[in-house]
Amino acid sequence: MQVVVVGSGYSGTLVANRVARKVKDAEVTVINPRPDFVQRVRLHQQIAGTYSAATPLAEVLREGITARVGTVDKIGDGTVALADGERIDFDYAFLAVGSTVSPIPGTVPVGTWEGAQQARAALAALTSGDHVTVIGGGPTGIETAAEIAEARPDLRVRLIGSSVGGGLSGGAYRRVRAGLERLTVEIIDDEVAEVGSGAEDVVRLRSGWDMVSDLTLWAIVSDVPDLAARSGLEVDARGRAVVDEFLRSVSDQRIFAVGDCAAVPGARFACYTALPQAIHAADNFARLLAGRKPKPHSFPYFSRGLSLGRKDAVAQFTHTDDTVRRAYFAGRTAVALKEMATHSAFSSARAGVSSF
Repeated sequence: MQVVVVGSGYSGTLVANRVARKVKDAEVTVINPRPDFVQRVRLHQQIAGTYSAATPLAEVLREGITARVGTVDKIGDGTVALADGERIDFDYAFLAVGSTVSPIPGTVPVGTWEGAQQARAALAALTSGDHVTVIGGGPTGIETAAEIAEARPDLRVRLIGSSVGGGLSGGAYRRVRAGLERLTVEIIDDEVAEVGSGAEDVVRLRSGWDMVSDLTLWAIVSDVPDLAARSGLEVDARGRAVVDEFLRSVSDQRIFAVGDCAAVPGARFACYTALPQAIHAADNFARLLAGRKPKPHSFPYFSRGLSLGRKDAVAQFTHTDDTVRRAYFAGRTAVALKEMATHSAFSSARAGVSSF
């Protein structure tokens, strides 16, 4: 039984380890564009130099799993075609390529490993008083701006978004902004029109305000790789592979899709949702091989977490459909819970089990 997993982020690593553990005759091959597992939820720490977010695949994949470093060109008809011309046949495959970013010219993306490494090197080269501009008022932008501001208090950090923290409840929204202000992050509720590159970036806002920036970071994660579309699988308007209730591609039932690249109704980009999908897909695969019926996927939301440096955080409670409740908490308790969730995500992927 040949099983290929495309992508070794949180969902891909977990599904590979779980399949290898549950299906004894499965020969599992993981294809990943780099030799490391990257904790994407720690990329803001990688940028700021407060954590190393990469771990060699050999340390996170179970013994017996084959790791192949390469770029997949197409998947379908029982074959994975790599960019270098190699072809790998499969009986079943799991598409787990995650999400990506499409930065505007003049900015460095912070939602990818390569972008984070570039941002880390550029940040280290800045001197006291230089300006760092983070574009994106969602979780990625907030955590990136806060981490940099705490790690490098000698820099001037600004955060630009149409509504910084706008997806939170009123109390959590005010608490996040207060936490950013305590770190001396300048908050600008506006949209960026363009960034001009030169010795210094010039960031131009929709309102017409121009500002100088020594390093401009793009912190909006909103896209997915085009592998599913390029392979002829049915995708939604965002390019995510359309799946049935069992997390199988509606175009090819030999292919499961999990994580950010899967069009699971109601799911948002997060390892918080990707890991349960990976568990469910692996278990459905095992059920099918055992001659049992697969089970529909469902997942209730509970909360969202945001770190504000290493000493502060906000945890926002949600309804099961991910709409926010009024309740939230912050401070050291939220820090501990956020760190526990982040560590559990890594442990779950490596062990192939649920830690939630």
